[in-house]
Amino acid sequence: MNLARTLATARRVLRQLRHDPRTIALMLVVPCLLLTLLKYVFDASPRTYDSAGASLLGIFPLITMFLVTSIATLRERTSGTLERLLSMPLAKADLLAGYALAFGVVAVVQATLATVLSVAVLGLDVSGSAWLLLVAALADAFLGTALGLFVSAFAASEFQAVQFMPAVLLPQLLLCGLFVPRGDMQPVLTDLSNVLPMSYAADGMTQIVHHSGITGDFVRDLVVVACCALLALGLGAATLRRRTA
Repeated sequence: MNLARTLATARRVLRQLRHDPRTIALMLVVPCLLLTLLKYVFDASPRTYDSAGASLLGIFPLITMFLVTSIATLRERTSGTLERLLSMPLAKADLLAGYALAFGVVAVVQATLATVLSVAVLGLDVSGSAWLLLVAALADAFLGTALGLFVSAFAASEFQAVQFMPAVLLPQLLLCGLFVPRGDMQPVLTDLSNVLPMSYAADGMTQIVHHSGITGDFVRDLVVVACCALLALGLGAATLRRRTA
């Protein structure tokens, strides 16, 4: 990897995002609106909101970053931009790292806005520190970015990129323990949930809700989410094609 080329790629992507207000709104505004809606859905049950709200604080950014990153990367490929870039002395790893860095900057802003809104405005009550919430939300958003970069290599159109969301994310959403504790599901589903990264994203948030300090389970969850993100980036670099199909 070449740091200068990676940073140049990140700057180019950020300049493009700056001129796309709809994408910015999807990444920054929509998660905040959804968290606000959730607050009033559980208005009569604050404890339920504290439990579900913490988990969704990590899941909403993951989903939005997955969707935006997969579509934005695919648009670069179908427009020929990606092919022209890869015809230059630019390694695949430099390119994907640049995309990950650019969207990672957006993820920092997104996670900060969502965390401040949830804790300071919506009154999300957690035993742990708000800084831990921010770190976990940021890791989850980065995971969504990495998964989006990975699946974009297998889509031929923006519609197909959107189709990957129910295929990749919705099963994880159902099995992550948000609706039913993972231990109460059928054993085969519990085993399956143990290998899905969103399960650890939700578990990490749950640890912050119930514990005032950093627990071993929280560290494990954070490490698993980070490793899954790095693995997705590695697979994305390995499967990225130099020519548009």
